Amino acid sequence: MKRQHNKANSADAKERRSSPVTLDPFLQYRINMRRLIKFLITFLLLTEVLIFGGIFQSYAAELQRLSNARLMNNPSNDGDSFFVEVDGKPLHVRLYFVDCPETSVNSKSDARRVREQTRYFGLSHAERTIHFGNEAANFVERLFSETTFTVHTAFASALGRSAKGRVYAFITTVDGKDLAILLIENGLARNHGFRRKTPNGIPRDEMLESLRDLETSAMLKRVGIWSESDPDRIAELRAEQRREDRELQELQKRVEKAEAPQGFLDLNTATEKELQTIKGIGPVLAARIIAGRPYKTVDDLLKVKGIGPKKLEKIRLYFVIGKE
Repeated sequence: MKRQHNKANSADAKERRSSPVTLDPFLQYRINMRRLIKFLITFLLLTEVLIFGGIFQSYAAELQRLSNARLMNNPSNDGDSFFVEVDGKPLHVRLYFVDCPETSVNSKSDARRVREQTRYFGLSHAERTIHFGNEAANFVERLFSETTFTVHTAFASALGRSAKGRVYAFITTVDGKDLAILLIENGLARNHGFRRKTPNGIPRDEMLESLRDLETSAMLKRVGIWSESDPDRIAELRAEQRREDRELQELQKRVEKAEAPQGFLDLNTATEKELQTIKGIGPVLAARIIAGRPYKTVDDLLKVKGIGPKKLEKIRLYFVIGKE
């Protein structure tokens, strides 16, 4: 009798282990979201390690060599961004590693950029920043007005403030000199911008340190823009820029926090204004979402014009259906 009782208990335990545990749908949703967030955080941390450790560079697109390039005459040309002609076709390039002063101010963003550059170089007047920006453009024009050069590019997008396509590139003179190095040596640029391994195999970080040393040398020699730098104010001006950058970052964080949706939004009842609190949803998309109601699941948003799988993954965390 005792053996039969033990067998019965064993059978009951086995049945309980094999039976699926039913969780509240909302609780299951929260658990899945926590797992997803944990995975994303792990992925981002790993990506950061790969990038800053230089491992990611080995997987970057290979540089292509474009020989016999020529400088094109274009009013938008400046020291670090200009049009070149390769095999009869135009190509807008932006130099790796360096940033030349602006040549003009045509917008508020240009004005802010010139102010930042003026502070970095320790100048008293923004007009002098513009002056040296034009000096850098003239330097490039003189260098390549009657000779060809080599372009190395992986065609990585350098759109920036450019209205049309632009790509990052290294420019090498006929005698093998790197244009970015020449600009920094002559005090016409600073070590700043997008970076990668060079065409001749110098690792990104090593090139970065080398250019920093060259910039320091140009500063001490007081060549180019450094000839008008105020040594008594440069530290103060740079500190002012950093303080302003921090204030803007804090302001942006506060605004984003205030505009972010407080809790989940019911996909079938959220107002147009509430929908627009989600980053990536503007008036047009909000109206389309409302027009597409009712929804049975959040995945039904894929039926809305303007929402694809990538967009859905970014916004799905903010939505629930009814009392999910």
